[in-house]
Amino acid sequence: MTKTPLITPVLIAGCVILMISFAVRASFGVFQIPIASEFGWLRSDFSLAIAIQNLAWGIGQPIFGALAERFGDRRAIIAGALLYAAGLVLSAYAVTPGEHQLLAILIGFGIAGTGFGVILAIVGRASSPENRSMALGVATAAGSAGQVFGAPTAEWLLQSYHWQTVFVIFAFVILATLAALPFLRSPQLASRQELEESLGTVLVRAFRDPSYTLIFLGFFSCGYQLAFITAHFPAFVTELCSPIDAGGILADLGITTTSALGAVSIAVIGLFNIVGTLTAGWLGKRYTKKYLLFGIYVGRTLAAAIFILMPITPTSVLVFSAVMGSLWLATVPLTSGLVAHIYGIRYMGTLYGVVFLSHQIGGFLGVWLGGRMYDLNGDYTLVWWIGVGVGAFSAIVHLPIRERTLQAVPA
Repeated sequence: MTKTPLITPVLIAGCVILMISFAVRASFGVFQIPIASEFGWLRSDFSLAIAIQNLAWGIGQPIFGALAERFGDRRAIIAGALLYAAGLVLSAYAVTPGEHQLLAILIGFGIAGTGFGVILAIVGRASSPENRSMALGVATAAGSAGQVFGAPTAEWLLQSYHWQTVFVIFAFVILATLAALPFLRSPQLASRQELEESLGTVLVRAFRDPSYTLIFLGFFSCGYQLAFITAHFPAFVTELCSPIDAGGILADLGITTTSALGAVSIAVIGLFNIVGTLTAGWLGKRYTKKYLLFGIYVGRTLAAAIFILMPITPTSVLVFSAVMGSLWLATVPLTSGLVAHIYGIRYMGTLYGVVFLSHQIGGFLGVWLGGRMYDLNGDYTLVWWIGVGVGAFSAIVHLPIRERTLQAVPA
């Protein structure tokens, strides 16, 4: 029997789409100050747009997962890319908070169609059981690679172009990912039992399983922490970090302002996340996934608590970014792999999409609360400590999960 290789055209094409999609998504925090300054908005105005984007992404994820399973993966991705690009172009001409917030729905649905839910399901189905955890880790790491250059690219483009022009450029880049679609031919590796079951039957069985509820609840803090940091950390660093030493290493590298450091911090998170997600994928094949997730959430909780208790310096920003980055999306291959392991791969896109909705509800609250609390208190301290608390909660709820294949109930 021929062994299925880890690296396949499907995996490479999926990685390209995720990389570009997440590069653009990771850049929105860089636009916080330029847009708010131009229109004289409160910090919460554009934050709410990003928060709505995250919520729409979460709502759209199970929808696009079901569409992909019903009408085909490539059609779902095309629809997602078109919505993504349209949302960016129209946002470039929006001049009120309400317009940006409304158009964020299009962008959020676009991310859903070109993001983890659809792509990881394709990669999962195209991978052999022995390679699945690692393949999911590689695909997730591709999203991290996008984050490495997304925010710095946006910061670099803003030095030469107006933010509106950058939005239009990003729209064309998103449409360019469709060139990878011919390579997304995923073979059907589901079992006969999985193929014979309807989506409704699998959903009912999952919803009745307490472990599925725990996975759903546990993913909440991941979304809260990631979305808050992506949207607000560049501004947080810009305003609160101590000045960069003009004669230091960072200045020699061209990082002379805290604004530039804020963008670079997102890139550092993405860089270390590549290592973290690949490691998580490798470990997920060898160890119990729920215990690995417990460890990741504990690590995040401690990192966030220690960082906020220390003086905010360029060194602490970079160290925190590296530590948080190594734990950033390490949850994704483990959580998606856990869903596939327990409930099968036939409807993995929809089942993971529902779980991902919890992630994005957390993301909505993290981004919106960040902007709202900043406007009320002038800082992010309270929102940061809420993130510490929900991180500890997620660590705890993963422990009771029963990590075993859930068999269908005979008719």
